[in-house]
Amino acid sequence: MASPSPDSFFDQLFDRVGQALQPPSWMVQEMQHRLVLLLNHVLQQEPEAQARLKRQVGRLVEAHWRHFSVRLVATPAGLLDLGSATQAADLTLTLTEESPLALARTALRGDKPAVRIAGDVQLAAEVQWLVDHVRWDLEEDLARVFGDAPAHAMGGMMRRMAEAVRGFVARGPAPEPAGTAAPAAPAAPGQGGG
Repeated sequence: MASPSPDSFFDQLFDRVGQALQPPSWMVQEMQHRLVLLLNHVLQQEPEAQARLKRQVGRLVEAHWRHFSVRLVATPAGLLDLGSATQAADLTLTLTEESPLALARTALRGDKPAVRIAGDVQLAAEVQWLVDHVRWDLEEDLARVFGDAPAHAMGGMMRRMAEAVRGFVARGPAPEPAGTAAPAAPAAPGQGGG
């Protein structure tokens, strides 16, 4: 009898917790509003990104992963807002990796997850440009609060931690030592040797 892998155990646990702890709709809406605030904060640091979004005013992008989804619409200011549930999506993005652990590993390696794309090709190209070129300068934001030197030190520490995690993920699970066998299953009553 094969034992379940840690990945499948984690995925099953994630599913069970997700089913048991369905957040109320007001909490989902609040989390989506916070996501929009964060995305707009990052976009405001990149004028080219805002100019590109201004050309897409009113266009709606719908993103999905498992049972989570968010609908974002470009505003005249070149920022994002939550889209209406009644508006048809111009572009639909679906993360195809179902496993949260595999998705986290992909992100920690610095790779992009696999995405199924449906809809407007030009809008998809603009979204791809945003993904490739817009980065959150967390160190700059920390400098506004703590000053330049402490922010630089915190940024360096976070980069070293991220590199350590990436290195750990790249190594993968430790191989089992040679000659190590899986423990034998106990014999059923009346089936023992002897």
